Amino acid sequence: MSLPVSDADPDYLVVGEGADSRRIALRLLPSAVGNGLPALVWLGGYRSDMAGTKAVELERHAAKTGAACVRFDYSGHGLSGGEFRDGTISRWLEESLAVVDHVRPERMVLVGSSMGGWVALRLIEELRARGEGARIAGLVLIAPAPDFTSELIEPNLTDAERASLSERGYFEEPTPYGPDPNIYTAALIEDGRENRVLEGIIETGCPVHILQGMCDPDVPHGHALRLMEHLSCDDVVMTLIRDGDHRLSRPEDIGRILAAVEGVSRG
Repeated sequence: MSLPVSDADPDYLVVGEGADSRRIALRLLPSAVGNGLPALVWLGGYRSDMAGTKAVELERHAAKTGAACVRFDYSGHGLSGGEFRDGTISRWLEESLAVVDHVRPERMVLVGSSMGGWVALRLIEELRARGEGARIAGLVLIAPAPDFTSELIEPNLTDAERASLSERGYFEEPTPYGPDPNIYTAALIEDGRENRVLEGIIETGCPVHILQGMCDPDVPHGHALRLMEHLSCDDVVMTLIRDGDHRLSRPEDIGRILAAVEGVSRG
């Protein structure tokens, strides 16, 4: 299998001003001449980057179908600048908006994985507030984790973790996905409360496909079902994968994800 077309040196986009500026790395695969499919925009998860299996396979799918594809790293992730500990949903949303505004696809399908699902929902909310909701052709959410700070982290904090947040401004948690622990800051948690989406009806104005593993140790499938209830105005399909984990990166999982992308792109 060949490498993605855009696996050369990435382009960079500066977001923010002064001491808050950071260089965001992005890769753009242009659409084939005359291709009318919406661009595919990858929104990664917490501590994931655009070189991950799902992001790369999404671009391979775009190259095969002739669609444009946009991948990028949030600040503090992958090839982008900035400190990971400075990251918040608002900060990563600002970067996502900047990338979309920079590339300017007329129509796009957002593909959000884990935390990227939360960012995708907020991105749509911001675009609709600007009168640009029609640019969203579809939404594919993979193990989506909207409001994970207030819904999945805060209720389960130990006394030691609460003390660490209060005294050090963060706490660490071991992760099976790498040698370094996850770091959750007080700023991330506080900002998460300001970006909640599971508080009323969520309107995307586009077809939505959710893929969720039932053996996901990080985001229980009940969380995805709750999200679906809030998407009461949209055409929503959910695929529950009985033996699926949080990553959903096995070949059969990738096949399901790409089929979902194809479905909403051509729907």
